[in-house]
Formats: sequence, structure tokens, C-alpha cells
Amino acid sequence: MKRTLKRIFICGLIAILVVVATISIIIGLTYLFSNKVKFDINKIKYSSTYVEMYDKNNCPIKDENIGANFVKLNTLNDYTPQAFISIEDKDFYNHNGLNYKRMISAMIKNITSFKIKEGASTITQQLIKNTHLTNEKTFTRKINEIVLAKELEKNLTKDQILEYYLNIIYFGDNCYGIENASMHYFSKNAKNLTLAESATLAGMIKSPNSYSPIKNVEKTTQRRNVVLNEMLKDGIINFDVYNDAKNTKLETNITPLANNSLNSYSLACLDEASEILNMPIKQIAIGEFKIYTYYDKEKQENLSSSLSYYANNQDYAGISISTDGHIEAYEGNSKIKLLSAKRQPGSAIKPILVYAPALNENIISPLTQINDEKIDINGYSPSNINNTYNGYVSVRESVSKSLNIPAVKVLSYVGTEKAKSYAKKCGISFDEKDSNLSLALGGMTFGTTLKELTGAYSIFPNLGKFYEPKFINYITDKNGKIVYRNITNPINVLREDSAYLMTDMLKTCAKQGTGRKLGDLEFEVATKTGTVGQTHNTDAYNIAYTSSDIVGIWIGNVDNKKIDTVGGGKPTDIVKNYMQNIYDLNKPKNFDKPTSIYYENVDQLSLADEHVVYKANNYIPEKYITREIFSKFNPPKEKSNKFISCKPPTLTGKIEDDKAVLEFEAQDYLIYELYKIEDNKEQLLSVVANKKGLCTQTFNINKKTKYFIITKIKNYADNTEIISDKSNLVELMPINNTNLIKPKNDKWYF
Repeated sequence: MKRTLKRIFICGLIAILVVVATISIIIGLTYLFSNKVKFDINKIKYSSTYVEMYDKNNCPIKDENIGANFVKLNTLNDYTPQAFISIEDKDFYNHNGLNYKRMISAMIKNITSFKIKEGASTITQQLIKNTHLTNEKTFTRKINEIVLAKELEKNLTKDQILEYYLNIIYFGDNCYGIENASMHYFSKNAKNLTLAESATLAGMIKSPNSYSPIKNVEKTTQRRNVVLNEMLKDGIINFDVYNDAKNTKLETNITPLANNSLNSYSLACLDEASEILNMPIKQIAIGEFKIYTYYDKEKQENLSSSLSYYANNQDYAGISISTDGHIEAYEGNSKIKLLSAKRQPGSAIKPILVYAPALNENIISPLTQINDEKIDINGYSPSNINNTYNGYVSVRESVSKSLNIPAVKVLSYVGTEKAKSYAKKCGISFDEKDSNLSLALGGMTFGTTLKELTGAYSIFPNLGKFYEPKFINYITDKNGKIVYRNITNPINVLREDSAYLMTDMLKTCAKQGTGRKLGDLEFEVATKTGTVGQTHNTDAYNIAYTSSDIVGIWIGNVDNKKIDTVGGGKPTDIVKNYMQNIYDLNKPKNFDKPTSIYYENVDQLSLADEHVVYKANNYIPEKYITREIFSKFNPPKEKSNKFISCKPPTLTGKIEDDKAVLEFEAQDYLIYELYKIEDNKEQLLSVVANKKGLCTQTFNINKKTKYFIITKIKNYADNTEIISDKSNLVELMPINNTNLIKPKNDKWYF
């Protein structure tokens, strides 16, 4: 018993020493850093709502990119600020800016793990962090936060601190402050928030993206209920009120932010900068960072006008990226932030996920024949639009017309995992459930973003190299020092020939396929359309590119309501209008063709009859030759034997009414000369040309006529004689004995 008490005493003593040591460390570090940080009340009272941005020519972008509406604390319902206190800082009104009990617990965990994992920040500390400091997780920053928090408590009352906190805190979707968040998510002023809505917003600030009521209703509801439970434990609400709020269905009523800023180029840059610098956007503004972008004013204005003219009354987004990955224009229209919104890509994914990998694996060429037919692969039975099937078609035609069955078959030849490995290299992300053949038609669990999809197409004009799309060129701090620069490191995804073959097929799509509205543009353009929908269309795409720019257009509705267009409709109209304007004076150059690409003559007859690609031999008439491009790494393997040796027809006949009736099977690519022999002399009777199938010839005869013969066969195209033989004779029997004509022999010799 004494030994046990002794152990308890020793453990307790150690715990006390740890606490004392921790407090000593806090006091010591606070004293050490107290003269090295400066508290500025103006950063809280007049915190900046603007980040300086510059375009590609270093000219300022005039766009108010952070908005804020200030709301007074005494106008809010009591439970609204209390929701934040219960979940973030229960002792807010009782401490002097620091919660020592929580700090000690957090510090012990941090010291033992040698990392800053636990923050234990009070509302006062959070306000300091969001107005004075960066978001880095270091002991130095934490000490600075402690020092400044104590200064803040000396200069402002608790209610003032809480008021500024509620007006500065970030709620996602470019919403700073509770008034903006309330208007955006619930279309009401903050003073009218219900208890459940207040708890929702209070729960969001831990991770605005994870607990967004737009993106994840179930997860956000669970987090809201945690806040309500804390309010119940704190005695702010009783059980009945708690139960009513907990059982309230989470419903949003989204109102777009003013001037469409939610989907503007500026906000997209701020989001990228926030990720690069690892700090909230508000801190970027307060820190007076300057952002230098790839913004092109002319392209932005043309993209905006094209989108608004063709895509009004619907959600839409457009992006223009230079082939080296610089995002020069972007705009969207929706109640939610579209830049990070994932949608099903439909057929627009086919070149990236299906055909380009198959080209690179030498599985297909543009002329490869695929049977477009109704199929069932282990229960998966896709169909073409209108359930129309075309029999054997080339890969080029499959791409151009966006046929579904050939795409599914080609993906099955490549294999989904190998195909995904190509797509991942050019920025497309997949869920672990994305592993079946429906991927060929864009059937993804969550889909992809327009930025990812459009950026992936950079592998084609760049002959196989992927450039990750970026808004920002470089960032400087308030002293002009460059703290970030975009270093372009392209990734090799395809061989040059594979990329060019894909571009060549997508040029066909722009000339005569689903994107044929682009066919009269006076420069080379490649395109792929995509349409998503089952009972009705929900998404429509056009991704198009030249040698200098890649443009992606999406039209849809985030609530999946019906849209009145397909990929070849309004999205293609927008691309055409945009490209006509930006290339009005300076046309882009043609696509670069690698030396590994060459043209080959192909036997068209074997293609039609056998569905096999054979090189044409020297005897095939020109009318039966198809010319196509190939990679030197995947040429046609064999040469056609057409016209080198061919089986001549068997000439048969009979006598009717003292006339000879002769018949043979003709081919339309051959010329047949039919003779009769009298007194051992040949006399030309007829020439049969450009006829296919059973050919019947009738002639007068007499006793001198001994034989009929097809003595010459020539190529129809160039009149080249390929058969000259007199052994295929049909012998005339005596007329008074029989009315039959019989072949003298049954073989032809060549």
C-alpha cells in the first residue's frame, strides 16, 4: 500500500514539474519575443480587403477581389456568437487572451511529438493569427501569437474582440465575415440566422472546405450537431431546443457573391496563392503580398463576352490556357465556385483516357477498323446516341463522330489501369472506384474540373508534354522580394507521333465531326465535344486547341437541371466566337508535325472486305487506294495481295433461239474483253467495264463460230493488261445436237 502511494506521489510530482516547466517556458519565451513583434490595432480595425494583382504585362488588374460587410455584435441573436464561443473558446469571457490549461495540454503533445499538432488557440489568438501572422506551424509563430494576443486584450474589450472576429473569420467560397457567409449560404442577413444555421456556420470555420454545406451536406450536418451539443452542455440551450435544431434538415439557399466574384479570374488567383503560400487569403491581403499573373486583358474580355452572349440563363465556365500552361483568361457563372467543382466529363475525356493511350501503346492507328455494334461486356452494355450502330468504322471516324462503342472497345484493349496511368500524368485524378469500362464515356465517381480537363489537352499541341496550368507567374512580399515563381517542368506523357496522330483526328472532328462548326476557321484547330445526360442533358463541353492556345467551355447546371444544348452546340459556338476574335489579326501557326509521322497508301478493298489495314501494292488502281497518316513505330505490317493474283471468272453459256448467251461474275475494278473465234480468227464482241456481279452477254452465232473467249482482262483505273490468255474457251457444240455451250477447259493460267 505504501509503495503504491509512493508511486502515485512521484507521478504527481513529475506532472506538477512538467506543468511548472511548461508555464516557465511560456513566460520565458513570451518575455524573449515581446520586443520582436509589433501589435497594430489598425490591422484589425481597418483590415485590408484588397490584394494587388498584375497582368502578364505587369499592369494592375482592377478588380475588388475580397469583399466584407461589417455587422455589429448587438444586432445578432444571442445564440449566434455563443455558437462560436461554445465550439471554439468556452472560456472566452474568463481568460485574458490565453487558455493556459488548453495550452499546456497542447504543448505537451507538441513537445513529445516534436511537431506543432495542437493549437489550443482562443478566439483572441485566432483574430491575431488572421490579421497579423502567417499560417505556418512553428513555435516562433505560436509565441508571436501569444504575445500579440495579450496586447490585443489590453486594447479591446471582449465584445469588440468577438465582433471583429466574427467579421474577419473565413467561411469558404470567398466569404469573409458572418454577414457575407449568411447572405451567401442562406440568402439572409446574419441577424436573421436560426440556431441551426448559426451552428452550421460556427462548425464550418474549423475547415471551410471540408464542412461546406454545398459540397458535403452529411458531413456538415454532423459537425453542426457537434456545435449544438456543446451549446447544450454549456447551458446555452435546453434539450428541447437542442433536439429541434438537431433534427432540422440542413438546407442552403445560395446567393452568388456580388459582381460574380466567386468565379472570377482574381479569386482563382487568390485561391492558387493561398495554396502556394499556405495561408488564408485574408492574410495575403494583410501581408501586402503582390500577385503577378498570366492575365491577358484582351482574351479575358473576349471570353467574357462570348460566354455571356451564348450561355446566358445557365451555369457556365470558360478557361483559356496557353500551350505552355499559362491560364490567361477564366470566368464562370454559378452559385458555387466552379474552379474546384467536379463534373462528369462525358466524351471530352475520350482523347485523354482512351485513344491517346491506345496510340502510344501501338494498339491502334487512325485507320484501324472497329465494329460499332451492340455489345455486352460482363453485364455492361453501353449504347450509341439514338441506339444507332454503324458496323465497321475507322478510329478516325469514331473520334470525329464521338461513337461510344468503339471507345469502350479501345479502352478494353488498353486496360483501365494503364489508361488511367496516362490520364493521371496529365492532371486527371480518379476515385478508387473508377475502375470499369464506363470510364471511356466519362463515367467517373466524382468527375473532373474544367481546369484539369482543359489543361490535360496540352499534351497534344506540345507533342506529348504536359504543362500544369497555373494562374500565377510569381508573388512578391511587401518589400518586393520574390517569394514564389512558377517554374515550368513539363512531364513527358506520350511519344511525339502519338500526340500528333490524336491532333490530326481531332482536326477531322473540327472539320466534319461533332465540332464541325469550327470547320470554316482560317487556321488549324482541333476539338472534342462532350455531352452528359441520360434522361436529359446536364453538361455540355467543347475543348479546342490551336498551336498556341487551349480553350475549355462548359455549360450546365450544378443542380443537374436540363440544359438546352449539346457539346457541338453552344459550347462550340463560344469557342468559335472566342477564337475568331483573338486570332483576328494574328493567326496561329500550323501544328508541328514530327519526323516520325508519314503517309501511307492503303488497300481500300481489303479495308472494306476484310477490315484489315494493308499497304497498297503497285498494282492496285488509284481509285481503290486510301491515303492515311501513320507512326513509323506502328505502320501497317503487311502488303496487300490484291491484283497481284486474282481469280478470273468462269465463262459459261447456252444457246437460246440460235443465240449464244454467255455469263460470268464481273468485278467493277476490271475490264473484260470478250471475243469469238471463227476460222481460227479472233473477233472482239464486247468490252465489259465498271460492272459488278453477274454479267450476261448475248450474241448471234453461226456454224463457223467455234469458240467464245475472254482473252484480256485489264485494270479499270489505268487500262493495264493483267491477263492475256487463250485457254479459257467456251466451245460451241453443233447446233443440231444440243443447245448447250460447254467450257473447253476449266482452268485459267497466268
